[in-house]
Amino acid sequence: MKLYNRVNSEELRQKLKEDKTERTTLSFYKYYQIKNPQLFRDHLYTNWSKVGVLGRIYVAHEGVNGQLSVPSKNMELFQKAFDDILFFKGERLNIAIEDDGKSFFKLQIKLKEKIVADGLDDKSFDVTNRGVHLDAESFNQLTDQENTILIDMRNHYETEVGYFDGAIRPDVETFREALPKVEEMLQSDKEKNIVMYCTGGIRCEKASAYYKHKGFTNVYQLDGGIIEYARQAKKNGLKNKFIGKNFVFDERMGEKISDDVIASCHQCGEPCDDHVNCLNDACHILFIQCKSCAEKHVNCCSSKCTDFNKLPEEERNLLKGTIEFNGTKFGKGRYKAFHKDMDLEK
Repeated sequence: MKLYNRVNSEELRQKLKEDKTERTTLSFYKYYQIKNPQLFRDHLYTNWSKVGVLGRIYVAHEGVNGQLSVPSKNMELFQKAFDDILFFKGERLNIAIEDDGKSFFKLQIKLKEKIVADGLDDKSFDVTNRGVHLDAESFNQLTDQENTILIDMRNHYETEVGYFDGAIRPDVETFREALPKVEEMLQSDKEKNIVMYCTGGIRCEKASAYYKHKGFTNVYQLDGGIIEYARQAKKNGLKNKFIGKNFVFDERMGEKISDDVIASCHQCGEPCDDHVNCLNDACHILFIQCKSCAEKHVNCCSSKCTDFNKLPEEERNLLKGTIEFNGTKFGKGRYKAFHKDMDLEK
C-alpha cells in the first residue's frame, strides 16, 4: 500500500469541492515518547487512510499533533482505529465548531523534530510539570478575578480576528517568539494567576511547563483551547467570553465563535475577518481580504501580484526569484496594504 499521496494537490482540492460526502473535522495532540517515529508514522498512514482520513499530522519523538477530517459515516471506525493505539485511548478529539467538511483535501503525515516548533531545550526542564487545566466554567471564574492575567499564546494573525475579552495579545509571528516575549512581559507578576490559552491547547502544554520552570507559581491553561471552550460554553449555557473568529490551520482558515467581526480588510479597511492567501504563488502571503477587494484585485494582495499573475506561465517562471512580493519572505500578513509601490487603489 502506498504511504504517501501522489496526486496533484489542485486535482485533490477540486475533487473535495465536488465531493458531497459529509465529513467531520477533528484535532488532537498527545505528548508521548515515540521510539520509532518513522514506523509509527507509516502505521498511522496505513490504518487511517483506510477509513478515509484527510488532514495534516505531525509525528516526532515527543508525540503527535493532528488536524484531520473523517467521513462522518466512518467516525465509529476511526474512533476504533484511534483507540487501538494504546497511548491515544481515552484522549479527547476536539470537534470543529463551524465545519463545512472541506477542511483538508489530502492526508499528510510528516516527521518533525517537534510537534510544535518552540525553540526550547526540553532537557533543561520538566516538560510534564504543566499548568492546571481549566474547563470553560473554571476559566470564566478565574479570569473574572482581579489577580489574574490572561495571555493569548497565539500569533498576531490569529488574534487579529478573535480573542478572549481582556487578554494580553503579544505581537508575534511564531510561538517560538511568544515564549520569551511573554516571560519578559510578566517578570513583575510571577505571583499572580497566569492563565494561558491557544487554539486547541497544545502550545499551552509546553508553555505552562516552561513558565513554571521560570518561577511562575500560579500557572493555568485552558483545557482543549478555544475549540473545547466554545463547545462547553454552548453545551452548558455559559457566558462566551471569546470575541470573533477562531483562526484554524486548514482550508477553512477560521470558525465563528461569536458574531462579532473585529478585524478589517487589509486593502479597503471595511469590516472583514476572512483570511486568504494571495493567489500569486510567488507571494502567497496570508492576509485579510473582503469579497469586493477579492474581485477587484483578482484574489491578490497587491496590484504588483495581480499584474504578475496575468503574465504567461513561462514568463512567470522565468521571473520567479527575481521579484520580491509581500510574502516572498514568508510573512504572515505583515505588510501595509497602502504602500505606494503596491498602488492598490488604481
